[in-house]
Amino acid sequence: MIPKNYQHILALAFAIHEINKNGDLLPNITLGYTIYDNNFDSWTATHNTLYLLFREKGNPLNYNCGRTEQVLTVVGGLTSQNSMQMAHILSIYNIPQLHSVLKTLHFNNNAGEEIFLDEKGELAAGFDINNFFVFPNGSFQKVRVGHVNPLALEGKQFTINGSAIVWNQKFHQVPRSTCVESCRSGQSMFVQPGKQVCCYDCEECPEGRISTQMDAAQCEPCPEDHYPNKNKDCCIPKGISYLSYGEPLGALLVSFTIFLCGNTFVVMGIFLVYHHTPIVKANNWGITCTLLSSLLLCFLCSFLFIGWPGKITCLLRQMVFGVIFSVSVTCVLAKTLTVILAFMAAKPGSQMRRWLGNRLALSVIIFPSLIQTAICILWLTTSPPFPESDMHSQSDTITVQCNQGSDLMFYLVLGFMGLLAIISFTVAFFARKLPDSFNEAKLITFSMLAFCSIWVSFVPAYLGTKGKYTVAVEVFSILTSSGGLLGFLFFPKCYIMIFRPELNTREQLVSKRSSSNLEVRNARS
Repeated sequence: MIPKNYQHILALAFAIHEINKNGDLLPNITLGYTIYDNNFDSWTATHNTLYLLFREKGNPLNYNCGRTEQVLTVVGGLTSQNSMQMAHILSIYNIPQLHSVLKTLHFNNNAGEEIFLDEKGELAAGFDINNFFVFPNGSFQKVRVGHVNPLALEGKQFTINGSAIVWNQKFHQVPRSTCVESCRSGQSMFVQPGKQVCCYDCEECPEGRISTQMDAAQCEPCPEDHYPNKNKDCCIPKGISYLSYGEPLGALLVSFTIFLCGNTFVVMGIFLVYHHTPIVKANNWGITCTLLSSLLLCFLCSFLFIGWPGKITCLLRQMVFGVIFSVSVTCVLAKTLTVILAFMAAKPGSQMRRWLGNRLALSVIIFPSLIQTAICILWLTTSPPFPESDMHSQSDTITVQCNQGSDLMFYLVLGFMGLLAIISFTVAFFARKLPDSFNEAKLITFSMLAFCSIWVSFVPAYLGTKGKYTVAVEVFSILTSSGGLLGFLFFPKCYIMIFRPELNTREQLVSKRSSSNLEVRNARS
């Protein structure tokens, strides 16, 4: 026994004696004790703990050998390392640092102090903080330098007189209680395996989590509508993101839309002014008006994609786009078939003249458009689009967008429109060398090539973007593909009507077709 620790033995023995002497503290219960010296050595502490449990009778689990008394609790050693070593062993046998029989302890000691255990089984009493003065001859003296009293007023529960503390000469500064620097806010502690609890690493909080205090045990997640700041020590409200009219990208798309709408009105005006000329008459006035009107609506449907995505705009957005674009593409297909039939009907004895007229053109336009309309109605009835707030795609932004409801139906609408475009392009491609005064088939080929190229590149661009940029990609595709149809199909005719009127004559039309027919007959002969 180390002599300087004998006072702890005396204190424990005196406490047990006083408890057993007072019948009001633990009625009908007598406490005993067994004291082992661990010599501040973890191996000795382990050996003594096993000896306490089994009395050198081996290590039979779940048996008490050679004893009749019950071990209520074990008081640890003076060092935390020895106490933890003991706790690991004792926890196997559910032996507790305090037994439940003591939880009702509540009395006044001889000094008049109230002694009791709280609901956690912890002693709710004050403690003195003592400083040991060690003298050269090995003796020591305890000096009180502070006090801890959990029952005191707020701010006075812990008091210490730093000037009264005398440090050992081998310390050149106040020693730290940890073996690492404290973790700052924005970090959490990670205990190093195999080391004391006071030895830990400081790890940055993971994405979406923060810590607001020093030496935080773990990082806390931010609410869904907040995100961590750069230092990860506080949460910031997320911004709201959608393709608005006020931002530069939205304003640019709106300007582009207005510009294309203006061009469409100009083309309509030119065709109305020159409606009596051969070039307009040769272009099937009914199909031309339908195509220009559908292109104008294609440009205007871009406004459904810009601005706050409400319930109505989400429902109409893709449906209007799909149906109107189908009408535009079928108008181009009808123009292509009209060019082919007009050439074939010009041959002597041809039976194709009976197919010419508005009946075939209307059938080509209406029938596919009705199919696309049926697909959109099925989409609306089974899984309609709806507005949603996406809080997870971007860490610092809440994206307000339209959920398609059914990606399958969305791509089915695009796929059917693509099928119509491919058919129109294929027919126009094979008819591009047919004799025609104003190269209508070639213009249709170029317009549908541009149209198909834009929508083929749309799919990877659409899947590769997030938030408002996904909407911007679709609006840009709508405007450029519609603008391509307007430019390739109508601008060359407008140029001829305004700047080359000498080409806009019946004689020019008849002469070119006659010479083309002659070339065909010579080639056959």
